[in-house]
Amino acid sequence: MFRYIDLFSGPGIYEDGNASTPIMLARNIVQDPYLKEKVQFVFNDLNYRDDLKANFEAEFPIGTFPKKVYYLDKEVGVYEGIYRYLEKSTMEKDGRGKYWNEKPSLLFFDPFGYSGMRTETLAEFLKNWGNEIFLFINTKRINPALENDKFEDLIRLWFPSRYDSLKVEVRKLRSVPERLEYILTSLREEFVELLKSRYVYCCAFRFQEEDSRTTSHYILHITKGQKGYELAKTVYNKYANEDLVLHNGSNTYTFDPKKCANDVTLFGDTHEAVEALKDLLCEEFKGKTMKTQDLFVGHQAKTKYCREHYTAAMRMAVKEGLATAEYTDGKNHKVSVLIAPTCIIHFN
Repeated sequence: MFRYIDLFSGPGIYEDGNASTPIMLARNIVQDPYLKEKVQFVFNDLNYRDDLKANFEAEFPIGTFPKKVYYLDKEVGVYEGIYRYLEKSTMEKDGRGKYWNEKPSLLFFDPFGYSGMRTETLAEFLKNWGNEIFLFINTKRINPALENDKFEDLIRLWFPSRYDSLKVEVRKLRSVPERLEYILTSLREEFVELLKSRYVYCCAFRFQEEDSRTTSHYILHITKGQKGYELAKTVYNKYANEDLVLHNGSNTYTFDPKKCANDVTLFGDTHEAVEALKDLLCEEFKGKTMKTQDLFVGHQAKTKYCREHYTAAMRMAVKEGLATAEYTDGKNHKVSVLIAPTCIIHFN
């Protein structure tokens, strides 16, 4: 069984007729026979529980999904049962004495800026193998909240060990983008410390304002698993429309609505991200030979680049004479490089 937990689910259908996240997700899951049998939905919304239940069951009658759908109306930040639920261990011992997660869960958490967010609780949730988080961060609220002592108690729940130093360091940064990136980095460091593990992978998707270059919000993915990290980056890359260098630790996948209005395609014509990754790989692996699959799996965990970037970067290196590639499966491939155990690349 897999759980999808949404703490601010919304009404299911907005007033303009568009579907909110629960119904959009269910429409995809119902088309997959395996997921349809395995996924359990846990929805919570203080104000829209009844609307969501009515809208969801109008499209997906009871019994559509074998696992029971839960509809709750608890106030996040006030009702302690929510935190106890997220902190509860779902790890069980199998017949060989090894632990496994009975209920791998994906949590989508939109704390309306900052209210209700407890990093210590989310870290406990991530301790269960297979659990992952998508955290909606409203930057217009959290950045000013750091400057207002009225919100200190709330923001300390975000940064239990770094609040005091964070306030000092953020004030030293001149630009808002620098401050926001520093806040995200500090949040990841909180998870690293709480989980006692350096294997915490975070990748953010940034939304730009329609009428300015200001960031409106982020969707931050947090996981302990390299595969989850890889898949999240693949999805982010699919919807990004701004080409950024992703290995310098300061950039995220970005969606700019202004570019949609101007009908600008993904990454335009610059391929800046692929160029930068190509240069990085050629420098780091100069003189080395390896399977492209091994290179990708080992290296992607250290960067924000996704599989598509790595494939394009290695093909670019071969095209420019900076590397050579060959296949060991005896097949006639139409492309110079594929990420596969049968593709070998050598960097000159």
